[in-house]
Amino acid sequence: MNAPLLELQGVTKVYGSGAAASVALAGVDLRIQAGEFVAIMGPSGSGKSTAMNILGCLDRPSRGSYRFQGVEVQGLSRDQRALLRRRWFGFVFQGFNLLARTSAQENVELPLLYRGESAAARRRAAREALAAVGLQGLEAHTPAELSGGQQQRVAIARALVSAPAVLLADEPTGNLDSQRGAEIMALLEGLNRERGITVLMVTHEPDMAAWAQRVLHFRDGRLERDEAQSARRSEAPA
Repeated sequence: MNAPLLELQGVTKVYGSGAAASVALAGVDLRIQAGEFVAIMGPSGSGKSTAMNILGCLDRPSRGSYRFQGVEVQGLSRDQRALLRRRWFGFVFQGFNLLARTSAQENVELPLLYRGESAAARRRAAREALAAVGLQGLEAHTPAELSGGQQQRVAIARALVSAPAVLLADEPTGNLDSQRGAEIMALLEGLNRERGITVLMVTHEPDMAAWAQRVLHFRDGRLERDEAQSARRSEAPA
């Protein structure tokens, strides 16, 4: 087997200190290969979101090791970790996090603006990303002019525009009805299958986790089960 893209070894995360200390993760070992689609499940307080934040370089372990492509992430400076996030990771959240008075096009351009790309390059890449999620023709629409499912597609396009190796999705269907949720899952599965993007998704919905190739079950800060499954395969989303 190839070296893992993402690897946790004995990762512990403790918030607070002394009597107020709270253990969010307690010695988690985990390997994720490039190109996998992995769902992370567990009850509230299980550690699933903390694990996602550490994998996405949004948080750091208290103890243990996190390696990305074999590189020890804890050894990187704050600026190096920020660069790692910008260049290799895309993030999708339950709440969309779109700028309300800004067009879909401008929302998607934001990551490239932070990277210093030219206006022409930003426009071209944003249009391509919006087309990839089925929103061509809606570039000028603001979030208020889009449905919830369309807003989440804009958020996915924003995550895709910088060509990430890893897409981290935190409850991406949590604010959507079942039909719109299935459409978003088909979109994520298609991006994983067709582009080889590694997808890590936190969800509490078993029918959404059914789209993944592996399901990681967290409980009380530990990885309780790591299950392979025959993931649902879709046609490319319209």
